[in-house]
Amino acid sequence: MNEITPQNLVPLGNLRVSRQGYGAMGLSSSYGKAEDAESIKTVHRAIELGINFFDTAEGYGQGHNETLLGQAIAGKRNGLTIATKFGGTLPDGDVAAATKAVDASLKRLNIEVIDLYYLHRYDARYPIEDVVGALGRLVEAGKIRTVGLSEVSDVSLRRAHATYPITAVQSEYSLWTRDFEADVLPTTRELGIGYVAYSPLGRGFLAGQESSGEGDRRSIHPRYKPEAVAANKLRRQAIEAVAARHNVTIGQVSLAWVLSKGVVPIPGTRHISHLEQNWAANNIVLSAEDFTALEEAFPPGATAGDRYPAEQLAKVNA
Repeated sequence: MNEITPQNLVPLGNLRVSRQGYGAMGLSSSYGKAEDAESIKTVHRAIELGINFFDTAEGYGQGHNETLLGQAIAGKRNGLTIATKFGGTLPDGDVAAATKAVDASLKRLNIEVIDLYYLHRYDARYPIEDVVGALGRLVEAGKIRTVGLSEVSDVSLRRAHATYPITAVQSEYSLWTRDFEADVLPTTRELGIGYVAYSPLGRGFLAGQESSGEGDRRSIHPRYKPEAVAANKLRRQAIEAVAARHNVTIGQVSLAWVLSKGVVPIPGTRHISHLEQNWAANNIVLSAEDFTALEEAFPPGATAGDRYPAEQLAKVNA
């Protein structure tokens, strides 16, 4: 068991969290059927390993994910950093709507305060200054500790941060999704904002998964269409070669690459064995030769297929 101590944590804005967090979404939705009892065991094992940063959202499983995570951390809250996301819009900075949403999340999580509260998707019809201002009121009310944004452009981030301090930005980031390296990632570093990388294993593809079963939303993702899988498998051969040199899995190499970028990845899994493999990636040191091979295989924008279906991609403020 790895004790959660300040020495084991890294900065995330003005928070301190484990080098890897845990993305809980798959425990409720999107990747096929999950069993609550097994999910809770996996969260408990994550805490034993030293993971203290857990990410959920009100929209995952229509609230089920927050409730499940709340059950899993009951009696274990001390030392944990709990992040969740508010999925709605806040016209004119509607503090009442924000309060209603956060109160519902607090009840499902069964905690007194949320450590990091994200706006899940920014609706550009409303000034981000108003939205962030409303979330700042929740900090003043003692309901949340810090404010985060998910999937925003560097321009929106600057405007938001000028209104109220943003602690972290969460966006997709992996070898096959490097879009944010050009603008958002440098902006977070300039402003002292943390960067949380979701889907650091490319929704499993960069760990070797190529197909999806019943109830798995990846079946509608362009990158999981047969022609895209075939093209992206050729690029994945570079990861396989690096993994063979280090005698580790391709998922561990993919995760080690993300960890090297000074961000906090939040891989999610329902399986304790996969969780332990992910955590072991903390100890992998890639060489200059490895970085060259991986980044030449996956240059920004080269991955076959968009990262979301068109209707979902339209909601990304980037």
